[in-house]
Amino acid sequence: MSPENPEIANAIDTGGFSTNYHDQGEGFPLLLVHGSGPGVSSWANWRGVIPALAQSHRVIAPDMVGFGFTERPADFDYSLDHWVAQLIDLMDKLDIVQADIIGNSFGGAVALATAIKYPQRIRKLVLMGSVGVAFEISHGLDAVWGYTPSVENMRKLMDLFAWDRSLVTDELAELRYQASIRPGVQESFANMFPAPRQRWVEAMASEEQAIRAIDKATLIIHGRDDQVIPLETSLKLAEWIENSELHVFGHCGHWTQIEKNQRFIELVKAFLN
Repeated sequence: MSPENPEIANAIDTGGFSTNYHDQGEGFPLLLVHGSGPGVSSWANWRGVIPALAQSHRVIAPDMVGFGFTERPADFDYSLDHWVAQLIDLMDKLDIVQADIIGNSFGGAVALATAIKYPQRIRKLVLMGSVGVAFEISHGLDAVWGYTPSVENMRKLMDLFAWDRSLVTDELAELRYQASIRPGVQESFANMFPAPRQRWVEAMASEEQAIRAIDKATLIIHGRDDQVIPLETSLKLAEWIENSELHVFGHCGHWTQIEKNQRFIELVKAFLN
């Protein structure tokens, strides 16, 4: 990990570009796949849970291409298939035959698609506030994907993310704004989800039949007051995935792992172990 910037950790080649990833702990491998907020990185998304989960697992948290400190090839096609390929390339390079996986929001869609396309590579699945099924795009998600850089706009987004507004400080908004204006970040972000954005909800969705065929033990977690990804997506996933359990947090928005940090860790550890 870089002493100047904890978001920068290890680098490894994945399909022709360098992926930045965190690698902590020992035990059965656990992949953490972050969401798609502007300026996000795996460290920003998961720093509050990595140390606890690394007590029992080898935790690997990559920056998906287009986000964080992973290299951004100029000609990269931002698509579900290519993000899945990045994860599999990372596993191959690290000699990981099988892993558990936690996907947050956008990362849930990537985790779901990975479990469908490479079922032998995934043991257990955790989906939190997950994309991955079709739904009518929310005002919140449209605002997230349509972000244009300013401290004010970042503050508005963070108010959408959190039920507990005390978590949304001016310092945090400034920090995330600065992350969103690093060289190349806004350019790739704007290319990922241009308007009209309903089509990207559909592009990130897996087929119902394929989801119903998943036989992995699956934990589905959602904040009841989520303004970004509607609770109906997790209700649908819980209905379609036979070997699943659903936990809904009241007084919780889209930041489940932050707003309900200790309970989230307890739930995930009990499920995985």
